[in-house]
Amino acid sequence: MSGLLKVSSNPHVRARMKTDNIMLLVLIALLPASFFGVWNFGLRSLAVLAVSVASAVLTEYIYEKLMHKKITIGDFSAAVTGLLLGLNLPSTVPLWLPVIGTVFAILFVKQLFGGLGQNFMNPALAGRCFLLLSFAGRMTDFTWDGISGATPLAALKAGNPVRVLDLFLGKTAGTIGETSVVAILIGAVVLLWFEVIDLRIPGSYLLSFAVCTLLFGGHGLDFGFLLAELCGGGLMLGAFFMATDYVTSPITKNGQIVYGIALGILTAVFRFLGSAAEGVSYAIIIGNLLVPVIEKVTEPTAFGREPFWKRGKKA
Repeated sequence: MSGLLKVSSNPHVRARMKTDNIMLLVLIALLPASFFGVWNFGLRSLAVLAVSVASAVLTEYIYEKLMHKKITIGDFSAAVTGLLLGLNLPSTVPLWLPVIGTVFAILFVKQLFGGLGQNFMNPALAGRCFLLLSFAGRMTDFTWDGISGATPLAALKAGNPVRVLDLFLGKTAGTIGETSVVAILIGAVVLLWFEVIDLRIPGSYLLSFAVCTLLFGGHGLDFGFLLAELCGGGLMLGAFFMATDYVTSPITKNGQIVYGIALGILTAVFRFLGSAAEGVSYAIIIGNLLVPVIEKVTEPTAFGREPFWKRGKKA
């Protein structure tokens, strides 16, 4: 009888997909945006992506080797961080810039907090924001078709018209991986098909941002402006590939919806009330910091127990 029982630590119910399978699927889902970025911006963007991925993997390997920790580069999480950071960079940046960004992301945001599963914010976005604050000029130098110019969001903020079709297809300036909504949505379908993500976070994020845009964007019910805001910048890439990060997003279903709504509101605040045209990266990072509170508020109440806000109160 004892042979039929197995005593082990939790979790007792395990998912079919392991971390390396999930991360590999994310890498595959990012390939359409990566290929389009290389086609749109040239081989220089391929060099940026390659250096970003390689430096992320190498940083994780060296740290774990020096600290005598288990080598985890085989789970592809470092490669995902490197590729996401590279896709969030302009193709014109010097090649030392993604190295600095990935070292900050892997070493200071991920490894020093305990490695995968322990980081409190998305490492790739933390690296990007660090670079934005440290090298603002290089991080906002966008060139497309041989011409330096403003991004579509900057043009919109200045009151200039943009073509929504160009934004949807990707025929515009921007970072390597954010310009083509078509390529991003192809990757999103891959993640949804294999159930790596669901629509709670990206759906509530995009819907709440759309509502805020119509109410507070300053253009009323101008759906052309709404589509341009939805397709422009890093909103789609952030909604499907970075806001949905398992480690830094809520695990409760209601919490995921609240989290997505918070991201939509924060993005709208940064875009419409801030001085910059974009705000996705900062919105997601602030959302990451709010996750413990969101999970506490939305945790399911066990049968027979009071909600958390009533516990500890005297009758």
